[in-house]
Amino acid sequence: MTTDPVSSDPVARRKSDLATRTLASIAMIAVAALALWIGGFGFWLLVTVGTLFMMAEWADLHQISREHKRLAQFALMVPLAILSPWAAGPGFLTLGLIAGAAFFVVAVTRSPALARGIVYCGLPALSVVLLRAQADGLLLAFWAMALVWACDIGAYFSGRTIGGPKLAPKISPNKTWAGLIGGVIAASVLGGGLQYAGLPLHLVLATPVLAVLAQVGDLYESQLKRAAGVKDSGNILPGHGGVMDRLDGLVPVAPAAALMVEAARYLA
Repeated sequence: MTTDPVSSDPVARRKSDLATRTLASIAMIAVAALALWIGGFGFWLLVTVGTLFMMAEWADLHQISREHKRLAQFALMVPLAILSPWAAGPGFLTLGLIAGAAFFVVAVTRSPALARGIVYCGLPALSVVLLRAQADGLLLAFWAMALVWACDIGAYFSGRTIGGPKLAPKISPNKTWAGLIGGVIAASVLGGGLQYAGLPLHLVLATPVLAVLAQVGDLYESQLKRAAGVKDSGNILPGHGGVMDRLDGLVPVAPAAALMVEAARYLA
């Protein structure tokens, strides 16, 4: 009987995990960036698929029955369909339909947790499509998404390299203050760079705050997983877990970014 040298060597296993994680990250960012550049139907389709996967993972984390999980996904498909460029698109109608879907789900299933999942998954979907629909939507949507990517990358490497005091050990034992600071710095550098591409100054200055918000979203999902007794929200993404594991930071960031963009547009 032979032993796999990778599985028996912790250092080799960590290197293998990092390689898998890196390759998967590159592939995911490439797909997201391509859909973002295409915009329109292509971007909407990617957002819709990701949102439905998130809804399924949310239901699984809360131990919702398969029947009620499917019901929530079908209910969420109504506002997602309205987001399509072939329909009304992002706006107050979609926001109202998200609220209506949440009300319908809680009325039928008697599960407030499942209704919260509708809002948790639906709001960021509405927000990123709304950002992409702006006149300079490619830049705005890229900024909101990329600052979360930069924050995750900066937090991961600074946390592993520097270590130090834990950020929230009862929620996520691996997260450190060094990781938080590194993530904020990485996102801020990205925001500063995007100013040369035309990103408004108030959004550049807001980037560090949104980076902290991304970390809050990460911690919230970690708390959900701890309560459910699982390591990952799913296993669809090699080296990364589930879709929620990759989009948890975008969940609070996208609505906040969309709100700032809309407020600036109305005040201009």
